[in-house]
Amino acid sequence: MTARHIPEQLPADLFGKGDRDRAVRVLDAVASARLRWTTLINRRDLAPRVDDHRLALVVTERRIEAYDQDVVSLRLAAPDRRELPPWRPGAHLDLELPSGRLRQYSLCGDPADTRAYRVAVRRIPDGGGGSVEVHDNLPVGAPITVRGPRNAFPFAVPGHGSPAARLHFIAGGIGITPILPMARLAQRLGIEWSMVYTGRSRDTIPFLDEIAGFGDRVTVRTDDEHGLPDAAALLPGVAADTAVYCCGPAPMTTTVAAAIREMPWVELHSERFSPPPIVNGVPFEIEFASTGEVVEVAADRSVLDIILTTRPDRPYSCRQGFCRTCKVRVLAGEPEHRETVLTPAEHEAGDMLVCVSRSPGGRLVLDL
Repeated sequence: MTARHIPEQLPADLFGKGDRDRAVRVLDAVASARLRWTTLINRRDLAPRVDDHRLALVVTERRIEAYDQDVVSLRLAAPDRRELPPWRPGAHLDLELPSGRLRQYSLCGDPADTRAYRVAVRRIPDGGGGSVEVHDNLPVGAPITVRGPRNAFPFAVPGHGSPAARLHFIAGGIGITPILPMARLAQRLGIEWSMVYTGRSRDTIPFLDEIAGFGDRVTVRTDDEHGLPDAAALLPGVAADTAVYCCGPAPMTTTVAAAIREMPWVELHSERFSPPPIVNGVPFEIEFASTGEVVEVAADRSVLDIILTTRPDRPYSCRQGFCRTCKVRVLAGEPEHRETVLTPAEHEAGDMLVCVSRSPGGRLVLDL
């Protein structure tokens, strides 16, 4: 393994001039609580480059990372062990699974390791099938095609892309995966940071051995020992000039967002497991051009949800408007674009990401 040198000091621009995987924060309404929360999404002019270039890799190592055996990590390398494209904390890979499913998994290894990527996956028996496939059908030696790395959760180091003076990380269960590389970089650079790591029990949360290496910077809270954490437990000592990075289930990220709304000068950067809530949606119709079938999309349902009821094999992945897997061409009607990754030219051509984008009313005719 070749280790890339980690500098003692960062350059003036950590992410590089003109790099397209930088992002800006925007406010996103959560309808039920009428709160606004700060998160990172990609501006069109700074959106992560969508690169369909594929890497043919192989699984070189599998490890069980949680005592309940529901989390497995995979080390992926090129068959000839050549160097792989570099990545930054917060990045993910798109894995093309043997079934044809496309799934995103955060990189949780070390960017200094130029010969391999590491991802970790929690088995979800009643999910979309991707995690079960990773657990059951990707042994050591299995070939796997990946796309990326791409970054929808970029990390800005204090003083080098962030005005914050210190960092606080919050991870819920498998949400530790994008946070681990961020914490390692902060540790190497001597930045002041802390972390709260939550889960159902110690048996279910992965990478406890690696977390132990951070010492008392990390507080591990489990529901069976401490109960469900509230905002005070998730944000201990967080004050002005702190950047908070949060990844985990929707209830946790919503709790954190609501609290930080009342904390001026605290940044919030978040990545969530589930689709974002539909805000200010109205009902409309979609028509499948191939059959003429017309179905209604309720105000609180996504177009993708409705498509999957009749076309369950339709590809999708992130359900949050960044991976582009669910892109569909609109042949007629007025789409309401709620993503930030398609270009104006793609919008003009009629492209739409049906996981988050909608219509302000009427009917959309889809090329399906």
